[in-house]
Amino acid sequence: MSWAADEFETIDLGDQRLNRRTVLLAERLGAQPTASIPAACGGWAETQAAYRLLSDDDIGWADILAPHLARTDERMAAHAVVLCIQDTTELDFNGQAIEGLGPLSFEAQRGMYLHPTYAVSPAREPLGVLDAWMWAREPKADDGTRGGLTESVRWIEGYERIAERAATLPATRLVYVADREADIVALMARARELGCPADWLLRSQHNRALPGGDKLWPRVLGAEPLGEIRFTIPARKGQKARQVRQQVWSSRVKLKAGPRDHLEATCVIAREIGAPAGVKPVEWRLLTNREAASFEAASELIDWYRARWEIELFFHVLKNGCKVEALQLATVPRLERALALFMVVAWRIARLMRLGRTCPELEAELLFERDEWQAAFILNKQRPPEKPPALNEMVRLVAMLGGFLGRKGDGEPGVKTIWIGLQRVMDFAAGLKYARDQHDE
Repeated sequence: MSWAADEFETIDLGDQRLNRRTVLLAERLGAQPTASIPAACGGWAETQAAYRLLSDDDIGWADILAPHLARTDERMAAHAVVLCIQDTTELDFNGQAIEGLGPLSFEAQRGMYLHPTYAVSPAREPLGVLDAWMWAREPKADDGTRGGLTESVRWIEGYERIAERAATLPATRLVYVADREADIVALMARARELGCPADWLLRSQHNRALPGGDKLWPRVLGAEPLGEIRFTIPARKGQKARQVRQQVWSSRVKLKAGPRDHLEATCVIAREIGAPAGVKPVEWRLLTNREAASFEAASELIDWYRARWEIELFFHVLKNGCKVEALQLATVPRLERALALFMVVAWRIARLMRLGRTCPELEAELLFERDEWQAAFILNKQRPPEKPPALNEMVRLVAMLGGFLGRKGDGEPGVKTIWIGLQRVMDFAAGLKYARDQHDE
């Protein structure tokens, strides 16, 4: 069974032909994530079928994503703690004649917004997409106001949906993780009202006034630090990897939640010391419902917040690997149906990279078909072994086909070389299967 057939096994679009078409399109897009839909499909008839699927207004994007959500729940159930990370990204379709687009950060830009919930383990294993919002903004009126739903509502609704899911996963503690935009008292109050079935961990945006008259951040920093943590910031565009050393503070505080109401929260601050000259020190100010009186508890929360980078990686794969901003579809609903598929493809690529690093000894055949791992060896001019290789070896072979050099000091491959290499592997594997089928005939 292919990865797509397994991931979409429970799909139900009301017609078996539509179900099969969806699985096939997911396979094609997964095999060639950087290609256009016509280039990824196997011929004109298959391309027409793909466009008919995406044009079918009786199919909601949530219907396409539903089987992946079910698989994600299964993966989550195997973990004691799951981080449910939310964030928003702009999708820029400027210059394209797509009906229903709206303004982006600049009013003249045209595009839409995507706001998913992305589940990862504390060890950074991507478990899947849990939820998503997709919308286009309304243009501003002459008086500068903008109609439509207040966008801050998505953060509160996001927590509510995670809280609902927590009831179905009694053995797994869910933690809602979000950046500064989610620093909303109404969200914290709503979580308290629901009994905090899921924890929340937010980056603090506001240096709030406390009931005693002092400010939040100075209050926390006025105590003695609990200790120091060290970690490595990975290399990014224009920035080399470097070691970071931070002091950690943590205090339980009361935040104003109304004229006569307060809610309790923990504020954790991690401030870099000894940053290199000319480099802005790394500082995080976090708010959470969880107690964190000890250094170990505060350090764990910081580590969980650092996992928020995984959703940035997911967006990177979606936009630069899958090239979703190059999609040429006539309407926003068609884009949404395509994005539902591409989100699953992007998750799979990110998962391959992470599992190759964190679970290197897994058998590759858990994630790749036999033709696929054999193709990786052949394309690298190596004789395929009799037994399936370890996942890390397979991921490195794939990445080497995408430009990863694999030298001793190169570390592990990134997602870009993996998504490029995957296309070569999948094409060759398809050739192997075709040749075998012809021989069997």
